[in-house]
Amino acid sequence: MITVITLQVTLFLLIAVGFVLKRIHIVGPQGQKNLNDMVIYVILPCNILHAFTEGAADGAQFMQYLEILVISMCIQIFCVFYGKIMYRNESKDRYKCLQYGTICSNSGFLGNPISEGIYGAEGLVLTSFYLIPMRIMMWSSGLSVFTETSNKKAALKKVLTHPCIITCELGIILMLTGWKLPAGISGMVNSLSNCNTAMSMMVIGMILADIDPKEFWDWTVVKYTVQRLIVIPAVVYIVCTVLPLHLPKMVLGISVILAGMPAGATTSILAEKYDSDPAFATKMVIFSTLLSLPTICLWSIFLQA
Repeated sequence: MITVITLQVTLFLLIAVGFVLKRIHIVGPQGQKNLNDMVIYVILPCNILHAFTEGAADGAQFMQYLEILVISMCIQIFCVFYGKIMYRNESKDRYKCLQYGTICSNSGFLGNPISEGIYGAEGLVLTSFYLIPMRIMMWSSGLSVFTETSNKKAALKKVLTHPCIITCELGIILMLTGWKLPAGISGMVNSLSNCNTAMSMMVIGMILADIDPKEFWDWTVVKYTVQRLIVIPAVVYIVCTVLPLHLPKMVLGISVILAGMPAGATTSILAEKYDSDPAFATKMVIFSTLLSLPTICLWSIFLQA
């Protein structure tokens, strides 16, 4: 619980920094756009590449790694169809944000320290395998939600040539082969990767600064938050316990906890980039992150019990 609270406080303080920078005009609209592009095209690709190079694991526990990898793939496929069904009646821009937010959670940031805090070093390795399908989906199926176009060939080309997709492909090769990046390049990638959380949260704070406080409450965001934090992990738990899968307790626990993470920060960043109601996307991120404080703790207590 202390780990969860500390992480949430860190997130909100970083958002507050971005909020203040925008409100006191240290960062203007053009500066915000430039920072947003820097996060998408430089910092996020480095963060993805760093995550994959950290994903190597001991073959002694291969079956558990395979189990959680398959479960994660199934969850991602489920989330794609679940989002399409649940939010099909929303406006086009809101639908994009809700669909992406259903596919892509913030488990890349919150997942690692929470899993390690609950399950130790082995939980951290399992989490790195769980995150592989999500990282691939968020920059393929997830990105295509925002880059929607009638020209499917052009849309596919735009997705496949995106820096985040290219680094996913490179990361998978490095992880499977065990190859290492040259020391200088590795240091550069790691340094930029470490900027990801701070820069992403500050950009969200800048978007938040443009939202009228009277318009912050939104029932659609409440509905999304319930689905993201309660319904989806509950479905994962029920399916994994009802089916005769005989999963280890740690594999089941990590799968459920990571399925119940809040909206990823990239929801706001991509909505801003592709002009798809970034204010609404920011409300999704802020509200679901705030409510995840009690839900993650409750899921952790339930699974441990």
